[in-house]
Amino acid sequence: MTRQLISSGSAFEEIAGYSRAVAQDPWVFVSGTSGYKNGEISDDVAEQARQALDTIAQALAQGGASLKDVVRVRAFVTEASFFERIAPVLGEAFRGVRPANTTVVTGLVDPKMKVEIEVTALKS
Repeated sequence: MTRQLISSGSAFEEIAGYSRAVAQDPWVFVSGTSGYKNGEISDDVAEQARQALDTIAQALAQGGASLKDVVRVRAFVTEASFFERIAPVLGEAFRGVRPANTTVVTGLVDPKMKVEIEVTALKS
């Protein structure tokens, strides 16, 4: 089995010693992903979730998978009420797939971040 390290190009990956994703057949593990894009982040939690899923989809593609291959989702939100706002976004992405999901209310490392999402995919 060959391990493929997938980078988003973030300088923080080097500082913290992690990869955006790791693909090791038949799995792709995507690290917790926020709504940042090009150093900017929306204040809207639903938009943050959409952007996080877009970044996740890109990482999965680099590892030979897609959102349709996701078997596990973990979403971390900073307020319980945010679940109602991100649930439809998750539903759009995973309605036909219906992976296992856990959503946790927690603090995140950047106060601008309202949601962080990680996934595990099993390549089909």
